[in-house]
Amino acid sequence: WCFYSCRLKALGRVIGKKGLSVSGIHCASQPLRLGELQGNHFDIIVRNLKFQNNDCSTSLKQRICEAIENVKKNGFINYYGPQRFGLGQNIQTDQIGLALLNEELVKAVKLFFTPEDSDDPVNKAKKYFIETEDAKSTLAMLPDFKVREKMLLRALHRYGINHEGCTRGWLSIPHSMRIFYVHAYCSKIWNEAVSYRVKIYGTRVVAGDLIFSTECTESCLLNDKVHVVTSAEEIANRYAINQVVLPMAGYSVHYPTNKVGEWYQERLARDQLQMSQFRLPALQLNVPGCYRHILKYPHDMSYHFLNGNGEKVGTGDGPLQDSETSLCMSFRLDPSCYATICLREIMKCDL
Repeated sequence: WCFYSCRLKALGRVIGKKGLSVSGIHCASQPLRLGELQGNHFDIIVRNLKFQNNDCSTSLKQRICEAIENVKKNGFINYYGPQRFGLGQNIQTDQIGLALLNEELVKAVKLFFTPEDSDDPVNKAKKYFIETEDAKSTLAMLPDFKVREKMLLRALHRYGINHEGCTRGWLSIPHSMRIFYVHAYCSKIWNEAVSYRVKIYGTRVVAGDLIFSTECTESCLLNDKVHVVTSAEEIANRYAINQVVLPMAGYSVHYPTNKVGEWYQERLARDQLQMSQFRLPALQLNVPGCYRHILKYPHDMSYHFLNGNGEKVGTGDGPLQDSETSLCMSFRLDPSCYATICLREIMKCDL
């Protein structure tokens, strides 16, 4: 324990220089395991406050307060955040995931090494590989911190840039990294699905929607975890919109039995996929799918303003007097919720 404690404290000193901190270090009887996260707490400061357009109907302060109170009351659509899809401008991770699902493994490699419009060493190496397919020389050009790229290139150098070689190349990458790309594609489809669901049905709960079954236990199979809303339940308004879930595409999930389910089928078909086509034995990947609430709420949300001197400004009546005023927000989100999405709903702009 002392060894790991010292390592964490040493790490804390290093990242402290970058404005980050590690705290609350203590000994525990059990290690943390996947799925045990109960949520995340955020303290965020938004600077350079201004209207997105020439809105003169109310004060900036009032508009900000209205936006925050609206999200506190009505929640936000539970989209996957942009970090789920990577920072690439030319190629995003979901495109690689689709190529893997279609078992176009050479194409997936080419997408993986597609360079950005930049002249840094990493993108120079990627551009060289795309132009020459010289895995050995590209390896020498890449910085050591590009671990995934180097793993893949070593396998490609050994086995060749063909279907078999690219299969071995992808298998050389840890499972958690391989599945990341497939999950990115599934997340993109989920985002599109929830947009379609809200567009055609709004916030009504309709027949064919899915909700988590109240009779299900932890041992339930994935297919048994959801209940399909009936016409009688729709008429009786038995369920609220925050109970509705949509499936992440996979081989072991139910899809809605209304127009949203039809949309899933048509959308996957556009990408040459079927609803059951999420097992990839060659890549040792299985994607059973899961369910995700379409609406989420921030918890314990509070906010206030700070003027240019760092002094607290109330949220009451009166305009913001200081052009350097900042907005301070504090809130908690459930696991797998994105603060960027919550902020986007408040600020009405992409982050």
